[in-house]
Amino acid sequence: MTVPRAPYACDPDRSRGRLVAEPPSRTRSPFRRDCDRVIHSTAFRRLKHKTQVFVFHEGDHYRTRLTHSLEVAQVARALARQLGLDEDLTETLALAHDLGHPPFGHAGERALDDCLRAFGGFDHNAQTLRVVTALEHRYPEFDGLNLTWETLEGLVKHNGPLTDRHGVPVGRYREHGVPVGVADFVKTCDLELWSFASLEAQIAAIADDIAYDAHDIDDGLRAGLFRVDDLKVIPLMAEMIAGIDTHYPTLDDDRRGAELVRELISRLIGTVFAEAQARLAVARPQSAQDVRQQKQPLIGFSLAIAEEEAAIKTFLYDHMYRHNRVMRAMGEAEQILFDLFSRYLKSPRDLPPEWLAGAEADHEADRARRIGNFIAGMTDRFALIEHQRLFDTTPDLR
Repeated sequence: MTVPRAPYACDPDRSRGRLVAEPPSRTRSPFRRDCDRVIHSTAFRRLKHKTQVFVFHEGDHYRTRLTHSLEVAQVARALARQLGLDEDLTETLALAHDLGHPPFGHAGERALDDCLRAFGGFDHNAQTLRVVTALEHRYPEFDGLNLTWETLEGLVKHNGPLTDRHGVPVGRYREHGVPVGVADFVKTCDLELWSFASLEAQIAAIADDIAYDAHDIDDGLRAGLFRVDDLKVIPLMAEMIAGIDTHYPTLDDDRRGAELVRELISRLIGTVFAEAQARLAVARPQSAQDVRQQKQPLIGFSLAIAEEEAAIKTFLYDHMYRHNRVMRAMGEAEQILFDLFSRYLKSPRDLPPEWLAGAEADHEADRARRIGNFIAGMTDRFALIEHQRLFDTTPDLR
């Protein structure tokens, strides 16, 4: 069934355009063109060797940043289609949302944030913005990918406003301020940090949560960190497991887990769609700009499901992210990035030639940020290779 375009969807024919003007494509909308540029970018290809939870060499079947991004895109497009939103913009934001993640997952982000603390810290959303506006070097007339305003807005604000109308940081940015990469960029391109992003961006954000929850459960089961029945401490999961066991009483644990993951994705997508319909019926936005002017997001979980989803995250935190096996590998991964950053800062000539230019400049902050950009772009594998090249011993992260 084809759902007609909703009045509150982003309209590619009314895009606010690109920083560098380009003639329109004869065959693709501006948002489809953005999506294609993301797919063909170097940063996107590197996601295949960047950790989601397990380091790449631990097994071929665990998620990487690339497979996670593809799964987020699938969930996001399903929701966008049901709500009559622009699927191309939604897919673009889903595929691009992790381009700024460093190697070794959140451990790598923590390490770089510590290394760059004196120079503004590290934020993966800000790094994604750097990637698509400056660090990709594929086009003759501009750095970055020259994406539309709507895509840039969605990448920066998919989790909500960063400031109030007076420019005062809000939420998670209240303590340390707007990330330096975003703060610098909006001086020349106003992304209206005080407003909510489009519904397409809000959909991409909640699709990230859905994919994270479901597929981290799948990976945790595969790794043997917990069993299907352990998840019964969460009421929603207990209900679904009971239903599976009733319909398939002789199913083995592997298929029980796979069916549970499938059922969880379907259940969460359905509840998000129902909640979105309810919020839209109250807000009655007539344009994408009306969406931005709202005082709360129009995409989200219902209160009851939000509590269940939080319980899933708590379970995964306790049984997976803080598991001794994962913690040991991630602790060693953090040390690898600390070592690399310190070495490059003291000896810039250890950097590749294309990164050396400017790295020996007198200004320490510029040098540190350049090194941070280089490390953030590394895959797990390349970070290990670089560490082996520069140091006598390197942990194997197993």
